[in-house]
Amino acid sequence: MTTPKPIRWGLLATGDITRKLLAGAALSPEVEVTAAGSRSAERAQQFAAANGIPRAHGSYQALLADPEVDAVYISLPNSLHHEWTMKALAAGKHVLCEKPYTRTPAEVDEAFDAAEAAGLVFEEAFMWRHTPQVRKLLELLPSLGPVRAVRATFSYAMDAGYDVRIDSSLDGGSLMDVGCYCVSGARLILGEPVRVSGEQVIGQHGVDSRFAGLMRFSEDRLASFVSGFDTTSESLEILGADARLYLPDPWHSVTGVLYRDDEEIRVEPINPYQLELEDVNAAIRGERAPLLGRADALGQARAIEALYRAAGTGTVVTL
Repeated sequence: MTTPKPIRWGLLATGDITRKLLAGAALSPEVEVTAAGSRSAERAQQFAAANGIPRAHGSYQALLADPEVDAVYISLPNSLHHEWTMKALAAGKHVLCEKPYTRTPAEVDEAFDAAEAAGLVFEEAFMWRHTPQVRKLLELLPSLGPVRAVRATFSYAMDAGYDVRIDSSLDGGSLMDVGCYCVSGARLILGEPVRVSGEQVIGQHGVDSRFAGLMRFSEDRLASFVSGFDTTSESLEILGADARLYLPDPWHSVTGVLYRDDEEIRVEPINPYQLELEDVNAAIRGERAPLLGRADALGQARAIEALYRAAGTGTVVTL
């Protein structure tokens, strides 16, 4: 079988998450990272040299003007996702933008409208959704009987000091950073919530350092989650009428282990960043639609916006 011609990728920003994507890109013959863009030429050149990237651009706009770049991966702080996605689409580039794309639903529609009008691919980068572990989860789901509830956690102990993830001006917060995975997991299993409530602990920088959410879905199904920057936990638990499915590593998907009641089930892990890049590549080549499209990104934004509104007002919010 002939390997497809590689898609040429540019990196718009050079933060820590970009190194994880590069590790995945290195595993795929379909991906060629050809350029990196940063806010300074020095930073771009250092990053490109350290990672074997042929070209470096000292501004994001210069990266978008590069004719040797087919698609861009945007890993900027949350508040800049929409602005630079729209600029990338206007420049004729396909876009994979880090999660969460936005907490503003109207921005999701604007981005997908622009991508569709230009014949370009746009996808929100929830890498965990692409893994064999998730495919196995969905395969096992009917064996649980009717699902009654979902419980999820994602938190880690953040180092003291400044971090863009705790900057209120950049749409930081634990729900935006890691709680969004819990929301994504609940929505994958249960669909779209009909009402939500939330409680948050506001840290010294003005964003939620801890967030607990409760979501109600149709047919009296419930989901609860906790995210945070001051505890350490990752889990996804699905409670069915007949059985329980538990994933101790749902988001990074390194171990490939699931438990149905006491039965251990293993799948071969594949780098999730490799898989999401290959998913966008397949869509660019016209082989299939992206795994995560408008409906999923819109559902994410609506749920996150409603959760923040519920926590901020102390009320239950109906979607």
